[in-house]
Amino acid sequence: MAQQKSKTLASRFKSFIPQSILCMQDGYSGARFKKDFIAGVSVGVIAFPIALAVAIGANIPPERALFTAIVAGFLISLLGGSRVQIGGPTSTLIVVMYGIMSMHGFEGMLLATIMAGFILIIFGLTGLGTYIKYIPYPVVTGLTTGIAVIIFTSQLKDFLGLQLGEFPIDFLGRWQAYWNHLGSINPFSILIGSATLGLIIYLRRKRPHWPGVLIALAAAGVVTWAFRLNIDTIGSRYGALPRSLPSPSLPAFHFSVMLELIPDALTIALLAGIESLLAAVVAEGMTGWRHRSNCELVAQGCANIGAALFGGIPATGSLSRTAANVKAGASTPVAGMLHAVCVFSILFLLGPLAAQLPLCALAAVLFMIAWNMSEIHHFLHLFTAPKKDVLVLLTVFFLTLFVDITSAVQIGMILAAFLFMKQMSDLSDVVSVVQYFESGNGNGAEVVDPDAISKQDIPAGVEVYEINGPFFFGVADRLKNLLNELERPPPIFILRMRRVPTIDASGMHALEEFYNECRRQKTILLLAGVKKNPLKDLHRYHLDTLIGEDHIFSHITQALECAKELLRVEAFKRAMR
Repeated sequence: MAQQKSKTLASRFKSFIPQSILCMQDGYSGARFKKDFIAGVSVGVIAFPIALAVAIGANIPPERALFTAIVAGFLISLLGGSRVQIGGPTSTLIVVMYGIMSMHGFEGMLLATIMAGFILIIFGLTGLGTYIKYIPYPVVTGLTTGIAVIIFTSQLKDFLGLQLGEFPIDFLGRWQAYWNHLGSINPFSILIGSATLGLIIYLRRKRPHWPGVLIALAAAGVVTWAFRLNIDTIGSRYGALPRSLPSPSLPAFHFSVMLELIPDALTIALLAGIESLLAAVVAEGMTGWRHRSNCELVAQGCANIGAALFGGIPATGSLSRTAANVKAGASTPVAGMLHAVCVFSILFLLGPLAAQLPLCALAAVLFMIAWNMSEIHHFLHLFTAPKKDVLVLLTVFFLTLFVDITSAVQIGMILAAFLFMKQMSDLSDVVSVVQYFESGNGNGAEVVDPDAISKQDIPAGVEVYEINGPFFFGVADRLKNLLNELERPPPIFILRMRRVPTIDASGMHALEEFYNECRRQKTILLLAGVKKNPLKDLHRYHLDTLIGEDHIFSHITQALECAKELLRVEAFKRAMR
């Protein structure tokens, strides 16, 4: 037993060994480095302008996102469970970051990022990486589409060059502010923003292997500088970009603020986990190299903590940059680490020039990101799904728009869980098998079933009911009042459980109450068709001792034979009186 536990612990430890170490153990050649170098530089060139756009979309100084792309991007590749994952700031968290910045400032942002990092580490160490993928698809789709709409809405201000002063936080308030300030539209902003958007779309279609975003932004910056256009730039709003990383430091820790930030930190961790594992799964499909989900979550947690120590923002695995990394020929995590080095090199060499980039051009980049993120075809296609899925989809979507992302995640998950439980409750039932066949509901499968109750000899005074499906709290209430629904309690009640794969605590409690009711009514309870796992559940809850192990049977014929014997004994007792 001790040896088996030791092997289990060793196997669990191995599952957290980063892919970077495993790849080096397999041997790392010059040919591999050449491929990784090309991929890392290619993705670094793509990541630099996207990081700037994400920061500005969240109203955060743009250098903070670059710090994150460098520090978190390096750590995710160094410690992660995917060979080709690329991490950094992504548009998924823009809305959450904007809300935290509005309520708690940048110090609150750093604190929430560190807290989210520790939550991700806990997720990974406890094995939750295996289960995050089970988050319902309508929840994820409603959330991402809602975030995409908010990103688009928030960037109209810079795209149109509006002078709003204080920018409203709420969705409807922003549209009202736009309407009230239409007179301040800057035609040069619209011109540069539209030209940038058009060039990005053109290069994506005609030259997909070119760094279209960087080319379009560079062109917008050159035109703005050459013609001295009166539009906002990174430099005019945020100042010049630094050319190095800051010294690591811890944010101020205040217990009261940490309590307030728990929902936001949990949301960051959940979204980061979902997007990172989704990117890893997509990369696995593209390359065939399997990833380690829990190791990946631990790496994401360490990366977020590391980014915050260097004044960065939350990071996740990026689906688009990971796919670009694979297409560029990456073969090991070294490509991801080189991507971080490339971002740092661009910051060091071209940081002052980046300050000349117009904000309307970055808004155009975010428009493209929002469009890709929305996956509008998936959103619309879900309207063909069952009504319960459409309800979850629209609930999450509108809560994301009109309330906040944290509430959307929480309520969406709760609603999806309740609807799933309702569905399971509808599938599970407690029925009288005799009445079931007398009403003509027995299907063909039951007719050919040698264990069908219609082929059994059921003596008078015996009621047989069957539970179909999982025995959980959705079925428990139906069992509690079963005896009261009968005209008179039978001497023997057989509860058939051959189709019960598992029993939860509510089912156990209901079964215990049902047994006690049987005793009060002087009815003997027998369980039939109890499988291995439900039998373990009964033993764990000590119901096998309460009901009696001699009253629990693996097959209906055994239960019926016991019932006949009990009836004979009861008849003999009555005859002797």
